[in-house]
Amino acid sequence: MHIAIVSGEYPPRWGGIGSVVFHLAGHLVDLGHEVTIITRSHTSNVPSQEGVDVISVKWAKLPMAFTRSYGKHALRALYNLHKRKPIDIINAHLPLVSWKGKEFSNLEKRIAPVVSCLHGSWLGEKEGVKRAAAAGESATWRNPNDLAILMTAKYYSRYERAGILNSSICVANSQSTLGEFMRWYNPKDNFDCEVVLWGCDHKVFRPPNNDNEAEQLEHERIRTEYGCGDENALSYSFDTKTPMLLAVGRLVARKGYMTLLRGMPEILNKNPDAKLVIVGRGHMKKSLLKESSKLGISDSVFIKSSLSFSELAQHFRSADLVIYPSYYEGQGLIPLESLASGTPVATVDQEPLTEMIDESVGGLFPRGNPQELARRVNQMLSSEKTPEKAVLGRERVLSKFTYEHNAADYERIFNRAIMKKQS
Repeated sequence: MHIAIVSGEYPPRWGGIGSVVFHLAGHLVDLGHEVTIITRSHTSNVPSQEGVDVISVKWAKLPMAFTRSYGKHALRALYNLHKRKPIDIINAHLPLVSWKGKEFSNLEKRIAPVVSCLHGSWLGEKEGVKRAAAAGESATWRNPNDLAILMTAKYYSRYERAGILNSSICVANSQSTLGEFMRWYNPKDNFDCEVVLWGCDHKVFRPPNNDNEAEQLEHERIRTEYGCGDENALSYSFDTKTPMLLAVGRLVARKGYMTLLRGMPEILNKNPDAKLVIVGRGHMKKSLLKESSKLGISDSVFIKSSLSFSELAQHFRSADLVIYPSYYEGQGLIPLESLASGTPVATVDQEPLTEMIDESVGGLFPRGNPQELARRVNQMLSSEKTPEKAVLGRERVLSKFTYEHNAADYERIFNRAIMKKQS
């Protein structure tokens, strides 16, 4: 079948949505389908994948408003594409594309069934921003995107509601996301929605290969760069006196980095030579560095604004523990990438994270609580069972959280949507 995927993110935009769409497209091609991506224009080169065509469209570079602007241009691109190469299914990734109910209906009538993916919601994002601000993570006015979400989420939620009411089938990326849509939008009794949690690239995010000399040298370079290079650490032993803690994600309030920093003094009290490496881009870098200085932990904190995909994957392998203190996620892929890399993860005891992580493969702590975060991290660093959790985590990813699983699920859902329209 010819699948048109409408996604506001696609590489070189390696956000959560961009990453999953890139991998889903490639695996759908592996199953024998043709895939066309319709995404926002970008100044950098788009990575090529055999069998995947990419159409870039204009968009207004304004927080939140871009979703509507991009949506209008994506509609035109869909109709033009259908004239050249008939489309069998449209896969729209919400909330980064905003269409009215009539626009969804016209696509269903004139082109093909629409399967909408629900990657969390604007109202959920708003709640996450509010929770983070109340916890002193960052003032919302410091970030135009957070401020726009706070001020306009209710307005743009109308487009999300239009999507769930007028799509042939919806697919939520977690039970938590489905619950949000059911609670806030009160869809019709015939609302057709499945839950499919995204996986991760288990070939890129994988455990260390001790027989690969170049990889071993890169591991030693990373550990030495951050001052985490004792002999045990360089041989990937968890029994190290210089543990490397890793946190990955955009430097925005809802990711919970201030909570993490405020927990670091207690972590350092028990593990004085531990180092925290934060990887991400965003407006909070200066604030985080200032908070580190205020807490007296500057020598133990590193912030990397940009890493290549391969460098990021090696950081996951080289770390002893990944910490993910987020205030809101539609799903959250970082914990899965950590487990796939053979590295245990500590995250918040809240859905949707608990749909992937439990005590058998990681550790949990209350959201927004630096003392409990520190207690959990120290417990995991001292526990003889933590390396076993890493092994079980990798097994969990391979058993249910891969893009091979996702492609098979979406192929089935797309076929069901086509049959549903024909009946």
